[in-house]
Amino acid sequence: MCETAPGRYATGLTIGGPLVRVISVSRRTDIPALYAPWFMNRVRAGYCHWVNPFGGQVYRVSLEPQDLVAAVFWTRHSGPLHKHLAELENRKLSSYFHFTITGYPRWLEPHAPRVESALESFRELSRRLGPSRVIWRYDPIILSDKTPVDYHRRRFSELAAKLKGFTSSCYFSFATFYGKTQRNLAKAAQAEGAIIVQPQPSEMGLLARELADIAASNGMTLKVCSCDSLVGDGVERGSCIDAGILQRLRPDLDLGMKAAPTRDDCGCCEATDIGAFDTCTFGCSYCYANASHRAALGRRGQHDPKDSLLWRPSTLAGVDLESVARPQSKPKSRIQPRGLFDGDVGR
Repeated sequence: MCETAPGRYATGLTIGGPLVRVISVSRRTDIPALYAPWFMNRVRAGYCHWVNPFGGQVYRVSLEPQDLVAAVFWTRHSGPLHKHLAELENRKLSSYFHFTITGYPRWLEPHAPRVESALESFRELSRRLGPSRVIWRYDPIILSDKTPVDYHRRRFSELAAKLKGFTSSCYFSFATFYGKTQRNLAKAAQAEGAIIVQPQPSEMGLLARELADIAASNGMTLKVCSCDSLVGDGVERGSCIDAGILQRLRPDLDLGMKAAPTRDDCGCCEATDIGAFDTCTFGCSYCYANASHRAALGRRGQHDPKDSLLWRPSTLAGVDLESVARPQSKPKSRIQPRGLFDGDVGR
């Protein structure tokens, strides 16, 4: 995952911002699984709003086809979005999915979708979109006395066999221990009587190479997020918002995507995340995007699928965003149809 902790909401209101080219739907929460009706309402309306979690500014994001390159979805269960896939394709919204399936025990993922249900959702999504547009995430890797290296070898092998032919790549990373991650993991481990282990570089390297061999035997390329020291011996560098994938999705455009790393070794290009922190109710104990399961339940209870915001903070209660909105600033875009200017002659 490539997101940092949320800040405090401010009372100021700012509408505007640069032309959006890629939307992330969403690193901060599982919109396909939990908020698909809201997302489709916003697509049909042609825009949404999102709140900057660090400064509290509100931005209007165009979801019109002419303003977007693609959407990158993140999910643990895409089922609620399946009935809308044909509509999204008809609306010319290009997309690909990051689909997380780890199969951890319940003390680590107390409310995550059941593995078999998630696997079937993944396979159905792949049947509809094709294997190249659905990326399996075995992420993050948590080592403990109850989930040691042998556990991951076995679990990864089981899942890879069930996804063989339904994806061409798998992304992984080792857990990053942000403050909230440490607190929530420690609480879950204590309740389970488990001991969390922070692996040594040599241990991570050995496991990565073993997982790469397993992935290859199932027709997948293993890619690592934000850890270039693990690249090699069958492990490739992964970029969640991947310029190469986006270009393949939109061969009609010269994208020139701008690099926008969010941490060391991150290879992502620029995107706007339209989600909100503390709104995913799956309650994974290692999640960086939720302070607590209780907070997420509270915000989900406040969610209005007809609102232009996924979640509206109290500072914006009663504020009519449209009454203060102005047309989104649209600087000269680098997005150009292929063949319509001299630089494309002969391509």
